[in-house]
Amino acid sequence: MSTSTASPRGSTEEKSPRGLGKIWLFIRQVIDELRKVVRPTRDELVSYTIALIVFLALIMAYVLGLDQLMERFVSWIFG
Repeated sequence: MSTSTASPRGSTEEKSPRGLGKIWLFIRQVIDELRKVVRPTRDELVSYTIALIVFLALIMAYVLGLDQLMERFVSWIFG
């Protein structure tokens, strides 16, 4: 039985960047990921915008209804 001490990182230690190297690595990775982004077409953007406006109008109507209901309930209780 041999007693060998293995590194916690494994047998092949890679040099990790230090200081500004970490920042440049991060910036390069961000740029690489941004190149993968697929931007929506004009038609998709218009349809997403319309869907958002309709959804917000429905939520606003729901909250307004709850507000009116609570107002009537509170005025009925406290007269």
